[in-house]
Amino acid sequence: MTGEQPTLQRNAALRNVEEIARLEREQDGVALGGRISLAITNAAGTFAFAVAHLAGFAAWMAWNSFGPNTWRFDPYPYGLLTMIVSMEGVILAVFVLITQNRMSQQSDRRDHLDLQIDLLAEQEMTMVLRMLSRISDRLGVAPDAPEREETRALMEQTNIFELMEELRRKF
Repeated sequence: MTGEQPTLQRNAALRNVEEIARLEREQDGVALGGRISLAITNAAGTFAFAVAHLAGFAAWMAWNSFGPNTWRFDPYPYGLLTMIVSMEGVILAVFVLITQNRMSQQSDRRDHLDLQIDLLAEQEMTMVLRMLSRISDRLGVAPDAPEREETRALMEQTNIFELMEELRRKF
């Protein structure tokens, strides 16, 4: 029987991983604009992107500083380069904000799910404590006084609204 326990735990863990992966896949079904902004943000946040920009800026400045005079299209102080970089910065900032909003919404959904699971676990543990109390009463196993009082308090239904109000008052 002990050999089966790790297998059962592993199977439960694998089921949980599969369920989480399924939820993630469902959340990844975002609109085309969301997928594009995510792809752009992911590409812009790489070392290769930074190196390519540095190389491009260096080439632009070198060409417009040292290239043939007739072929220089943006002489120092590189007004066209400044405008292009500024526009790119604004556009990238918008894409980053879109991605952050999506990630924030995802985080909010996960937090709500965590809250629901935590509340369910609390209700289940309250029920387990009540059942254990009845079993120990039936078997005649009496807990000591401090343990009995603490157990009675833990067996009470948790009022989340009171807890939220208490947290609000404390912070």
